Amino acid sequence: MKPFAVLASLGAATLFSCAACAEEIKTLPLGATAPDFAGLAAVDGRAYALKDFASAKVLVVVFTCNHCPTAQYYEERLKRLTTDYKDRGVAVVAISPNDPGSVRLDELGYTDLSDSFEEMKVRARHKQFNFPYLYDGDKEEISKAYGPVATPHAFVFDAARKLRYVGRIDDSERPEYVTTHDLRNALDALLAGQEVPVKQTRSFGCSIKWAGKQDSVKQYLAKLAAEPVTVELADAAALRALRKNDSTKLRLVNFWATWCGPCITEFPELVTINRMYRHRAFEMVTVAANYPDEQKQVLDFLTKQQASNRNLLFGETDKYKLIEAFDFEWNGALPYTVLLAPGGRVLFKQQGAIDALELKRAIVRSLKEDRF
Repeated sequence: MKPFAVLASLGAATLFSCAACAEEIKTLPLGATAPDFAGLAAVDGRAYALKDFASAKVLVVVFTCNHCPTAQYYEERLKRLTTDYKDRGVAVVAISPNDPGSVRLDELGYTDLSDSFEEMKVRARHKQFNFPYLYDGDKEEISKAYGPVATPHAFVFDAARKLRYVGRIDDSERPEYVTTHDLRNALDALLAGQEVPVKQTRSFGCSIKWAGKQDSVKQYLAKLAAEPVTVELADAAALRALRKNDSTKLRLVNFWATWCGPCITEFPELVTINRMYRHRAFEMVTVAANYPDEQKQVLDFLTKQQASNRNLLFGETDKYKLIEAFDFEWNGALPYTVLLAPGGRVLFKQQGAIDALELKRAIVRSLKEDRF
């Protein structure tokens, strides 16, 4: 069956439930006029309105976000599309529809950034976006008017701002598997004054994070807070094994102490990092450089931090012996953080306080076990 025949059986628009919003949100139907908007903040410091794109022959509105891995895989394609069609009168604008407060930490396992406006700015700078990137996460009124189902979700409007195509960008997030460039086909047809061959396709990606899911996030955090916290003594042999990383997981090791100010300051960020990536092939191990008789003090701190990951404590009084067992080149200063690949290859090393964003980027780059 041809794609348009399949979609015809689905109907011209998609209804989906926003349980937290207690409403049904309808995807804008073909032929509809683009819903007006004004004052949407963008990462470039401007506030955009629909009228700002009035001179464009064709307008492409793509609902996307930072955290979704599918959306991330389309970023470069959107940049190329923007470049390829700019001189042909096509304007591209991206809108993030997600409420950042409705995104759980375990939904951030494939990203270095969540969906706040400030993090959108960081993403746009890092990836050098060449299109406006707008934030609608506070009220989501514009997003509900358009009705995206997943990120990314593209809407194409002609010169009269009538919807002529809605759906996916192409038919595979993996570029090597793409056989149909649906969005480009729609643009080419409109610019040639022709009918769009396939007017509507399914979108694929992460669900929209509509506001109202905060209670679910709180329940998730409460569940994490109830997890048991333990600490075990580690001798030189245990630290050598830790460094060897004879496992199939990416291993993040952080050396700290209860009396180390920078260690205490960065520790909550490490707990967050563990919660983001632990459902993948990743583990975090903390090693307290306190003395063995300070185990209760160490455990009290770890419990307060809800550090339910694996926690070790120097199990001998000869700290230099233990330092050298893990890394002979380590000078012993705290904090000390190392990211190890399976087999022990060092992927990231930081003497002193971590740059959390740099560390998360190193983790995301290295976690390839279940993605291309």
